[in-house]
Amino acid sequence: MRIAILDPVAGIAGDMCLGALVHAGLPAAFVEGLPARLGLDGVTARVVTLRKRGIAAVKVDFDIPPQPHGRHVPAILRMIEASDAPPAVRAAASRAFTALGEAEAAVHGSTIAAVHLHEVGAVDAILDIVGTIWGLAELGVARVYTTPVQLGDGTIDFSHGVTPVPAPAVVRLLAGFPTRTGPEGAGELTTPTGAALLRTLATPGLPSAYVPVGQGYGAGTKDLPDRANVLRMILADVETVETGAPDDAAASGRERVAQLACDVDDMTPELVAAAADALREAGALDVVLVPVVMKKGRPGTRVEVLCRPDDAERFMQALLLHTTTLGVRRTDAVRAILPREMLEVTSFGHPVRVKVSHLPDGTERPKPEADDVQRVAAATGRTAHAVATDALHAAQHALKDRRKATKP
Repeated sequence: MRIAILDPVAGIAGDMCLGALVHAGLPAAFVEGLPARLGLDGVTARVVTLRKRGIAAVKVDFDIPPQPHGRHVPAILRMIEASDAPPAVRAAASRAFTALGEAEAAVHGSTIAAVHLHEVGAVDAILDIVGTIWGLAELGVARVYTTPVQLGDGTIDFSHGVTPVPAPAVVRLLAGFPTRTGPEGAGELTTPTGAALLRTLATPGLPSAYVPVGQGYGAGTKDLPDRANVLRMILADVETVETGAPDDAAASGRERVAQLACDVDDMTPELVAAAADALREAGALDVVLVPVVMKKGRPGTRVEVLCRPDDAERFMQALLLHTTTLGVRRTDAVRAILPREMLEVTSFGHPVRVKVSHLPDGTERPKPEADDVQRVAAATGRTAHAVATDALHAAQHALKDRRKATKP
């Protein structure tokens, strides 16, 4: 299995990821042709090789004509869906921008549909995110790992004023990832775009063994006093641990997971709920609380965590830290996953996100997001059932119209 290992010792940004991919073997022509494939007329790419403190690296820049200042997430998702990128690439890129939108919404106390992305919504960020995910697929990379992320220091001046480094969205996106501050005077080293790529693609840490097959360096813009401002990407091969289980989850509909479980009977419900929230914030794929009857007939709670296998040790330690259990059980499994996308519809004059799952028989299953339904119900005085039903009908009509438009 081909993997990529990122070393963000000088931080990470989308253009650095693209540069590292080109330096590692992705044809420069792929990056140069990316704007047209995304329908971005007038945008051109410049790919050059330069040196950063004596290290040869590739710098990628996009020359962009005047654009709207930022975009809303639904508009970005529509742009991605309209491209000719493979379905797995479109799905991962949509997840990255959804993660960005959710992080910004949480920071501003808003919703993903209402958030207006500024820097992260610019055209170059769209190119960086889609290009990086697509480029990894072109090189056959099935998994991405990362060493600790350098954040920088000081403050940055952006559209909402002066804020300390790291930016608030970066903090949320990197929850559960090992990070480092500094070096002194570096400013911002990890951007929201880079953090979103890590959140979507990367597993913290390194595989226990791997065989390097190549490497590339992507250059950042600024010059740092104590290190080369580059992102190193190592391409390597690892043995497939579980024969017959596909590794490319997005393409195959299967992925390996670790199931962790522990039982507690001496925690209050509030503390159990807080532990579950902490595990979700750390990046668990899922956290479930199950009532159980323990020894001597005592009522208890089973805390079950679903995570990636490479994250299992981290979440086992988190369970021991956040609960009163004395032991954690682990089971490795393979789960089937459905491709999905996010649509935005209007219900009673308000935006509602609808998650659409694509079923094996080619049909679709839309489901309105509960948070949006409750928000619209509170704003309009209607019941949650009425809002959900209206949003569902709107999504079904939108999907029907899309099918008609795509028929030959």
